[in-house]
Amino acid sequence: MNLLAYSNRELLARIIKCEAGGEGEKGMKAVATVVMNRVHVSYGEYQRVCQGDLRKVIYQKGQFDCVRGTIRGVANPQTIWATPPEQIHYDIADWALAGNKLWNIGESLWYFNPFRPICPNTFPYNGTGRLNSRIVEHCFYDPTELYSQT
Repeated sequence: MNLLAYSNRELLARIIKCEAGGEGEKGMKAVATVVMNRVHVSYGEYQRVCQGDLRKVIYQKGQFDCVRGTIRGVANPQTIWATPPEQIHYDIADWALAGNKLWNIGESLWYFNPFRPICPNTFPYNGTGRLNSRIVEHCFYDPTELYSQT
């Protein structure tokens, strides 16, 4: 499948479904907020590397497991091209593309599922993010001052 043929709306809907499809509306909106925060951040790595381009954010190497064909040498069955989005994913993509944010996610630039009940205080582990909140299974992180140096 030609991923370049996907519109920004389609790509965002697919990343929402793949990354947070089982997290309910709030969890999906939280993930969409982080993706769009990376598009709009005016400093640091995401601004420097992605330059406000949603496609570059989604395809930036090492950022989203859902755009990796393999993980640790094993085929990844959960990818953005494996299953098409449903109407809820398009609705949330439209919501995010219109400039909406989940208020409690604020300026978070990262999220991940720690597969345990406690979220680490920092993520990524280089100290560029500090814990903001947890929504369902994902922990969300706001940039620290260190992020501005990336």
